[in-house]
Amino acid sequence: MFSRTLSRVKKYPVVYFLFKLFLFAVLIFMLDYGIGSLLRHFYFTQKSGFQYLTTYSMEQTEAKLLVFGSSRANHHYIPDTLEKYSNSSCYNVGRNGASVFYHLAVLKSILKRYTPEAIILDFTRIELEERASSYERMAALLPYYKDHPEIRSIIELRSKYERIKLLSEIYPYNSTIFSIIVGNMTFNKKRKEDFKGYVPLKTTMDSLGKGVLKEEKEAGLDSLKVNAYREFLLLCKESNIKLTVVCSPYAYKAEGSGVSLLTGQKIAKENGIEFLNYSEDSKFINNFNLFTDKNHLNYKGAEIFSQIIGERLTK
Repeated sequence: MFSRTLSRVKKYPVVYFLFKLFLFAVLIFMLDYGIGSLLRHFYFTQKSGFQYLTTYSMEQTEAKLLVFGSSRANHHYIPDTLEKYSNSSCYNVGRNGASVFYHLAVLKSILKRYTPEAIILDFTRIELEERASSYERMAALLPYYKDHPEIRSIIELRSKYERIKLLSEIYPYNSTIFSIIVGNMTFNKKRKEDFKGYVPLKTTMDSLGKGVLKEEKEAGLDSLKVNAYREFLLLCKESNIKLTVVCSPYAYKAEGSGVSLLTGQKIAKENGIEFLNYSEDSKFINNFNLFTDKNHLNYKGAEIFSQIIGERLTK
């Protein structure tokens, strides 16, 4: 039957071309759906690694105290230490390379399930500056686009074509295949051990060499980031969550006007939210044995800083 239909179609070149085009489109659709579904399955069966931590943060944690932020949050705040001072459960939802867009998306997903009692938002010196990488790194949220309608408007900020790209089942996972494989392996739990989301850094700047401590060139403010930051603060206020914004320690003093940090402090003050600035705290500035690199505390520095924050929160 099919061969007879094909022989008839071949008599009409235009129709035959369109027929082949249709078959090719069907093949592409089937491959995209099949491979994408397979990647999706194994993405959400991961039990270790940074992708698993995002899934756990968005879909499972019910801790009363949450720590949001980038890699600086992920490495600077020890939940076990904070729990001793707050007398409540704590989980660190920070992620490497994350920006305020990521923080807002995770918060929205969490609030769909439950309302935490308190949140610490780690605020970097460049949090609100224009950085193309902030939009590129929102790729970390792509696997959640389908099941989390509350964050779709944030993900669509990546590009004007994002909604079209996400018609593909493979697209959300096309840069994560290796991570998915590793995240499903048992040995990765020991290789990338975390403690309620906190990942300790073991090396020191003294052992690695101090290197160049100069900060990235200052950029202007990104209005979309400013809006996302305002929305994060507003959601916490509306949900009666005790929010504390913290700029955790750096190993060096900042250059430039500090427009991002000043703006973050100003907006927090306008909303009656406490903003703690430890970016140039004397206990940490140039104390290189407490840092892994210029931006990140090692486990020794994190222990000291987590105690400081724990004590401050109890007051």
